Amino acid sequence: MLMPLHENRLAALRRELANRGLDGFVLPISDEYLSEYVGAYAQRLEWLTGFGGSAGSVAVLANKAAIFVDGRYTIQVRDQVEAKLYEYKSVPADSLAKWVADNAGPGAKIGYDGWLHTRSFARALEATLAKKDASAVPVESNPIDAVWDDQPEPSPAPVFLQDEELAGRSSASKRAEIAEWLKSEGHDAVVISALDSIAWVLNVRGRDVEHTPVALSYLTLFDDGTADWFIAPDKVPPEVGAALGNAVRLRPRDQFADALGELAGKKVATDPQRSVAAIFDALDSAGAEVVAAQDPAVLPKAIKNDAEQAGHRAAQARDGVAVARFLHWLTVEGPRGTVDELSAAAKLRTFRQDCGDLRDLSFDTISASGPNGALAHYRVSEETNRRLEPGSVYLVDSGGQYPDGTTDITRTVWIGPGVPPQEVRERFTRVLKGHIALDTQTFPAGTTGGQLDSLARQFLWSAGLDYAHGTGHGVGAFLAVHEGPQRISKAKGGQAGSEQELLAGMILSNEPGYYKAGEYGIRIENLVLVGPRTIADADEGEWLGFETLTFAPLDRTMVEPSLLSEREIAWWNAYHARVQEVIAPQLEGEARDWLLEACQPL
Repeated sequence: MLMPLHENRLAALRRELANRGLDGFVLPISDEYLSEYVGAYAQRLEWLTGFGGSAGSVAVLANKAAIFVDGRYTIQVRDQVEAKLYEYKSVPADSLAKWVADNAGPGAKIGYDGWLHTRSFARALEATLAKKDASAVPVESNPIDAVWDDQPEPSPAPVFLQDEELAGRSSASKRAEIAEWLKSEGHDAVVISALDSIAWVLNVRGRDVEHTPVALSYLTLFDDGTADWFIAPDKVPPEVGAALGNAVRLRPRDQFADALGELAGKKVATDPQRSVAAIFDALDSAGAEVVAAQDPAVLPKAIKNDAEQAGHRAAQARDGVAVARFLHWLTVEGPRGTVDELSAAAKLRTFRQDCGDLRDLSFDTISASGPNGALAHYRVSEETNRRLEPGSVYLVDSGGQYPDGTTDITRTVWIGPGVPPQEVRERFTRVLKGHIALDTQTFPAGTTGGQLDSLARQFLWSAGLDYAHGTGHGVGAFLAVHEGPQRISKAKGGQAGSEQELLAGMILSNEPGYYKAGEYGIRIENLVLVGPRTIADADEGEWLGFETLTFAPLDRTMVEPSLLSEREIAWWNAYHARVQEVIAPQLEGEARDWLLEACQPL
């Protein structure tokens, strides 16, 4: 690790803060769109600290600093961030705002970038600091950018159209629907800054953010169905502009902030969870009437239409072939002790490319051997790369971006020879039982993801075990692999998505797990589609259930059959019969022979 490098960077930031008359600065992993995955130009926290996780924040004062991460990154942050430079803090137990207030001192001026934080965060920081006679100050420009000499430029890649046959709807129809919503609510316009929402509304895709096919831009949509799309002009090829027509006005992205002033006197909707504080501040300053409302693209984007559902099924079928070929390869090469995490991830990507039309991975492959598997969101690097030891557990969580769908699958396998220890088989089977319980549950319309979460945990809980991540997240259609508003997770403190009812057409992951620190990790993940169900003799109401979309074998050597009920064994056999039906015709030779054996009934 290049600790002197990060120490020098921290010192440079402190000098810049002092020059600006600031006593501190707070910085999240974020961009001006509040994206989960951000472009290289916006990786400010990683540049400053060395931390490579996807979520976290840092607070820097003149004489101390702290980094705040959740339970997913407790171990990773200690491996990547120097303890002499930053205190390690765990959220939600530790509050960044409170830490700053407790350590900054009276009269301190703490800077924050309003283009990287939500309005609720900015207000909470202001209120917490005010109690200690300190103040939060929005900066005109980010001080990291002033000291990051070789900061990359935002991507210049051109956007491209998403085929209307795959999208299932025209952009004009989507814009008309949002315009009708605006009129029904008495709003004049809506400002949309979530990149996947913009891509969905306009039926375009981009290459500006790794693993998520979106373009850096903003969209203001009016109640007459017209829109201003703020994007670098040279990123829009003529065919894209022609397809959108005159109703979508192209304007330079760097004019967006000033253009908010044009909305003076207008009633403007903006999503407080998906738009940064600076947008609200600019609208307020312009004299617009700002209404906090959920991005009107979020829910219709989450409810996949027939064309999107069909596309997902086709993409999953191709992706399953790649995963099956990889798992077969692993059974041959893994026991030889010559495979490591990086080479395994590279091989899996090659198999996906061979299946055709892979545009990107949907996220960095989690290729985790032995103790690295205990890090739920591990990201392999040259520094952490481990060999897949014979006689160990290997976890691989991966996915692909295809024009017709986004995939996400996790398989946990035993690297032979021999069989896994009894403890490993028992805990894998408890995870499997939870996966089956969720997969097979029928539930009434109106049920939320938070209400279903415990189904997947019950067999772990009965043994005093649990996992520290959600059970399921929404998935986009050739868009973000993590998509709201739906999710399956413990409903704590109004956690976003936990209280969203599940609706027919939504796609989610089903991924319970178990992680033994320092030894191994287990996770089983398939994607599922919410759809209607019929219950014989049901007295009332509408009922829903899940259709499994992901098809690839599970490792039978990891299972302890004596812990499975007849119903669970029937699920296993039916699932693998379906895997064989979907995948086997696309394989040949040894890979096909292996698949047929892997799909034999328990």
